[in-house]
Amino acid sequence: MTALIYCPFPDAECAEKIGGQLLDEGLIGCINIGSPIVSLFAWNGERGKGRECPALMKTDARSLRDAMDRLEMLHPYDSPAIFGWPCEAGAATSAWLGSLGKGDEG
Repeated sequence: MTALIYCPFPDAECAEKIGGQLLDEGLIGCINIGSPIVSLFAWNGERGKGRECPALMKTDARSLRDAMDRLEMLHPYDSPAIFGWPCEAGAATSAWLGSLGKGDEG
């Protein structure tokens, strides 16, 4: 089974750097980095507003927890919003992501 991870980053450069590290470590197979978005949020009892870059990462469900834990360690925010969930995928995508960490090219 495959999995997805959603996480906003302070900017595209940060998302690319961390995503590249997760790729190099075999924890994800792909990261899609979106255009900047406006985020409205409540933090420490105050309302805030900022620009962030959303990212969607593709992985295998067996790697989901490890990828999320590593992402949390690498992320520059004190409390990054990281959401991960197992999901169904097409056969080719499942085979590609199922090979993560096995040394196979996807």
